Amino acid sequence: MDTRNLAISYATSNFEKFLTDLKELIAIPSVSTESDRNADVSFCADMVANKLTSLGIEHVQVFSTPKHPIVYGDLLHAGKDQPVVLIYGHFDVQPIDPIELWNTPPFEGVKKGDYLFGRGASDMKGQYIACLAAVESIMKTGEMPVNIKFILEGEEEIGSPSLHNFLVEHKELLKADVVLNPDTGMIAPDVPAIIYGLRGLAYFEIRTYGPDRDLHSGTFGGVVHNPAQVLCDLIAGMHDADGRITLPGFYDSVLPLSTQEREELNRLNLDDAYFAAQVGVSQVNGEKGYTSIERIGARPTLEVNGLLSGFTGSGAKTIIPAKAMAKISTRLVPNQDPKKVHTQMVEYMERTAPPTIRWEVELISTGNPSISDINLPETQALAKAFESVYGVKAVLKREGGSVPVTADMQEILGIDSVLTGFGLPDDNIHSPNERLHLPTWEKGILTLIHFFFNIQPKGSAVN
Repeated sequence: MDTRNLAISYATSNFEKFLTDLKELIAIPSVSTESDRNADVSFCADMVANKLTSLGIEHVQVFSTPKHPIVYGDLLHAGKDQPVVLIYGHFDVQPIDPIELWNTPPFEGVKKGDYLFGRGASDMKGQYIACLAAVESIMKTGEMPVNIKFILEGEEEIGSPSLHNFLVEHKELLKADVVLNPDTGMIAPDVPAIIYGLRGLAYFEIRTYGPDRDLHSGTFGGVVHNPAQVLCDLIAGMHDADGRITLPGFYDSVLPLSTQEREELNRLNLDDAYFAAQVGVSQVNGEKGYTSIERIGARPTLEVNGLLSGFTGSGAKTIIPAKAMAKISTRLVPNQDPKKVHTQMVEYMERTAPPTIRWEVELISTGNPSISDINLPETQALAKAFESVYGVKAVLKREGGSVPVTADMQEILGIDSVLTGFGLPDDNIHSPNERLHLPTWEKGILTLIHFFFNIQPKGSAVN
């Protein structure tokens, strides 16, 4: 039996052991956004580091940051001709509220049928353990066919505020040929996916001000311009009749979809009716000339996330409010720049807002979009691995959400990412009763074993 099949056999015989490893991680309440859990996040970092060390990963270090730790380790014995794969992950999780909606203890890891329930089971402790299980299966039966490095953070769920500077300060330590980032997911249990594009983000708070106090609408109505009405008009004007965003120059740098990309996205068979049924609406809506799947991953959007003004209690109170506020998010695609979009938003307000009110635009948060080469040798290696395990061709997909670390690694380290994962759309990530579909997860471990063996020496193609 060759080394690949030995590793596959080891993994198949040790799924229960890997599941125990995952349950140990789930038991740690590493909620990064809650200050009273800081010690738990640090403890989880130490456990992650210990797991790497016990496996034989070298140079394992736990780095302190202004907030939560970052764990590093490497194994670089495959030879200079073999690529270096930087494996990214995060060990922090979302809060568990509302706790009363959980059917199992959120930090216990409870197996029920084909699912493991617990916070972090899918996002992303389960994905990290899948990587570690694949590496263990290879190392216990032979040697790693490629060089590997690990970088695992404890701040992803709060926007990775320490990671950017860490990448800048440790460029040489993190030098690699490609990143393996398993923080995305599958389309369905029988539809594996490789994500090659992620949208960025520019998030704003817009405030409009009118009179210096709330006014009686009977006394001053028709004389004072209502800042709530102005804000509604401004927001309504941010899209035209075809669903296109009207901020000046907003589409100037948008990278268009290639014919190959549109063909790959159409392979997903996720039509408008699918999305309407998913969210309980009668029909979908969006930018004219694009399908829903194209709009979600490959076109930029502008959405109202929240509105606040005036009297919102029960009953009636007839006022003209003194101010109004809206939360606005834009999802951005390559090659858009969040800071330029901020400038475009300000220019829109300057052009459109009437002189009867005062306004402010605050940029709350940003994230750069990213896109990876779908013909990357490592992407081909993963595609071949999926086909070996699932017997079908993996779909190539652009994701609607944001994973800022991908763009940071492109910009700072100069390397592309292979994005995948073995979670499913109904895993309830960030929600009560988060779960992991174990048969899919087990196939994911086998897929990663094939992936590492499929990677060829530098300059070679996948066989």
